[in-house]
Amino acid sequence: MRLHVHEWGDPASPAVVCVHGVSAHGRRFRRLAEEYLAAGYRVLAPDLRGHGRSQYDPPWDLPTFVDDLLETIGESDPVAWIGHSFGGRLILELAAREPGRIRSAVLLDPAIQLLPHVGFDFAQEAAKDHAYTSADEAIEARLTSGSLTPRPLLEEEAREHLEPSADGLLRWRCARAAVATMYSELCLEPPPPTVLEGIPSLLVHASHFGLVREEQLTAYEDALGDGLEDVGVDGGQVDYWDAFGETAAAIERFLTRQAPATR
Repeated sequence: MRLHVHEWGDPASPAVVCVHGVSAHGRRFRRLAEEYLAAGYRVLAPDLRGHGRSQYDPPWDLPTFVDDLLETIGESDPVAWIGHSFGGRLILELAAREPGRIRSAVLLDPAIQLLPHVGFDFAQEAAKDHAYTSADEAIEARLTSGSLTPRPLLEEEAREHLEPSADGLLRWRCARAAVATMYSELCLEPPPPTVLEGIPSLLVHASHFGLVREEQLTAYEDALGDGLEDVGVDGGQVDYWDAFGETAAAIERFLTRQAPATR
């Protein structure tokens, strides 16, 4: 499936592909692109299958999501990839299948593998019908759930990602069935850290969520050594929103060091 893609920057510049997480969309990377990356890169941020403005057809399994990304990006030289949460897991799956497509990898609080009880709870919650009478109600629901995302970004999220349904209520622009299935997929055994050998990698992990478990971080550090830079940021799971300055600066520094391709 060819995905809907949000794009910033000069088409002639080196490409950076940004892959969002479960229930999100590509335009979440707007601020990172506009304020940090678009001056030197062509930033491509697809809406994954079942999300945003892409088609919603199943299946919603990891190999299909990787197929969609490859079809959408097309044949190209290796590019830099940035993946948040589920998007980070997709970069690992891509590295296991076609490492030659990856020049460098940025994993933002990646969902390397969920514990089964965590995946179950997330999927159960995703299967519920979250409907709202107004954008303010949807935003308040996010804030009361413990989100650390600043309200202005949630307001932007509501403008982009809430859509009216036939019953007159507002719902987030994604398929509940796809989201629940994706949480199940994240419980599957992941590729080993060694799939990133030879690929310069940055792993940003958020201090207020714990999606990247300590044993996972240790395994990546042990396997990749100097090939991995790990950065902890003081934010929630959506680290490129909740700890924007720290996260964006770490990404910019990392990409700048990956000569000769980026600047």
